[in-house]
Order: sequence, then structure tokens, then C-alpha cells
Amino acid sequence: MMALPLAALTAWQALADHAALQPGEQVLVQEGAGGVGIFAVQLAAILGGHVTATGRSTDAGFVRDLGAERFISAEAGQSGPAARGFDVVIDTVGGAVLEASYGLLREGGRLITLSAPPDQDLAGRYKVHAMTFIVEQNPRELADLAEMAGTGRLRAVISQTFPLAEGQKAFESGREARRPGKTVLAVR
Repeated sequence: MMALPLAALTAWQALADHAALQPGEQVLVQEGAGGVGIFAVQLAAILGGHVTATGRSTDAGFVRDLGAERFISAEAGQSGPAARGFDVVIDTVGGAVLEASYGLLREGGRLITLSAPPDQDLAGRYKVHAMTFIVEQNPRELADLAEMAGTGRLRAVISQTFPLAEGQKAFESGREARRPGKTVLAVR
């Protein structure tokens, strides 16, 4: 399934390779209903993490069904997560969400951001490790993800499908509120 490889591999490498998530650790996924967040929530739970996710309040049930134990609404105008002391924060949003993420970690915690290079001065001030990365091709990890999807342990979520000829419309649909999941172009 083409909705799986890049987003799932990004989430896997963030959690397993860069954060080195251990069973029992507390994980916060910023925007758990987003393209990578959907996989980060599922994979963090599969790896034994205690998962909290943020997102729109309308996505709370969906994100819990993916494996989040807790959900924190991140609606406009709210201050963000009240919880603190996470071992790992996966930031899929950037901007103000990234800035606020440093203070949500316990000392020595790991912040993995997918949006921009983290502020190392801020990381030092909070005594946390902060990093970003570029996803790397890894056939073994892709095979493991495909096996998880094949057995139903990991699922891709399709929000909407467009024919290839409507690629521009598909791209622009990302600016509007829609159901959680990936937008897929059908090539026939």
C-alpha cells in the first residue's frame, strides 16, 4: 500500500533509530492524527511506549483507537499539553508546537522533530537531547513495517483518494479540514 512506506518509515526511524524508545517510556506524539503521527502513535504503542497524542478534539477517539492511552486537545487558543515529564516527544508540527515541546520532556528526554533543525541552546537550557533527521531508505525496516501491516498490527489510514489527473486538487486539499489519514493519488 503506497500510503504506508514513507510516513511509516519516518515514524519508525524517529522512534526506534533516533529516540531509541524503550518499553514503558512515556511518549508524546504532537498531532497524532497527521500523516506521520498516525504511524508514530501506532508504532510507539507496538514498541511498548505509553502514548499520549495531541490533535483536534474531533480526532480524540480516532487517535485512541490507534493506541494512544491519553489525548490532549491542541485546539487554537489553548495553551497546549498540560502534561510534562515525557521521555520522548515526536514533533510533526514545528513552529510554536516545537518551541513548547522542549519543556514537556523530563531532563535527559529526547525530542525528535520532523519539521526543522531544533534549537540546541533551548535543548541545553532544558537539559534534553533534540534532533532532526532525514529518513533513509532501509529495506529491512520497510519489510518489518510491511509485515506489521500484513498482519494487521499496523494500519494505513486513507482520508481521501484522487485520480492522478487531479494532483493539484489533492495537494490543495491539505489546506482544509478533513478526516485523518493520508491523501492518495490513484495511478491507473
